[in-house]
Amino acid sequence: MITESNNSNSTSNGTRITYEVQDYICLIGLNRADKRNAFDSHMIKQLSQALTQYGNDANLRCALIFAHGEHFTAGLDLMELQDKWNKGAFEFTADEIDPWGIGGKLRSKPIVVAVQGTCFTAGIELMLNSDVVIASDNCNFAQMEVQRGIMPFGGATVRFIAAAGWQKAMPYLLTGKNFDAQTADKLNLVSEVVPNGKEYERALTIAKEICKAAPLGVQGLLSSAQDGSFNGAKAALANIHSYLPHLFHSEDAKEGAMAMVERREAEFKGR
Repeated sequence: MITESNNSNSTSNGTRITYEVQDYICLIGLNRADKRNAFDSHMIKQLSQALTQYGNDANLRCALIFAHGEHFTAGLDLMELQDKWNKGAFEFTADEIDPWGIGGKLRSKPIVVAVQGTCFTAGIELMLNSDVVIASDNCNFAQMEVQRGIMPFGGATVRFIAAAGWQKAMPYLLTGKNFDAQTADKLNLVSEVVPNGKEYERALTIAKEICKAAPLGVQGLLSSAQDGSFNGAKAALANIHSYLPHLFHSEDAKEGAMAMVERREAEFKGR
């Protein structure tokens, strides 16, 4: 289990990921700033633990992933991971959430990401497996695996192309060349670009807005969207009505209707 922490930069105690709870929001911080938050095997494991803990906590409605220090992440720590490729560093059980959504347990609740500075390889793929991405205008992106003798294996070969389109994505995937925040916006890889230093504040605002919505409705919406992404539009559309009985008979649906009649803000309980 990840314990709550206010640790900002030090990794001497092995805390690669910080975890805080603010009302209904889980704040998950990449905490290896001295290495530009590059993912080693410990950081990967701790991020999975944090996301799994968030997913299992019924009181939490949204997660915000951010980075301590000046950079989001330099990607994978290839030197540390070199002898761990075949030792389970990227394998997750059916009870664990894979931060990149390749295996493990499918997440059921939303994730917002705030990105600044360097955001390479696994960082882009972490963004692509989230729901809302707020990028600082100083971001420097690169999906550079082909320049390191490997290929993207955290979802970019599918999700980058799905977001940007084949002809727009391939120049960056096939060459590994850098691109800026404005280009990422044009490629549909991020939700918004904000001035440097404002990304966390903006991401937190959106996370709070998500938390005001009905949790069961949000989870149903996310599940249907994932269904469409994984199984195609036809399958997802055929399955939409399966969510309705549970939602229409929920306390939150009654609260939503009463709030509309009484012209007040709804107070949803997630049941």
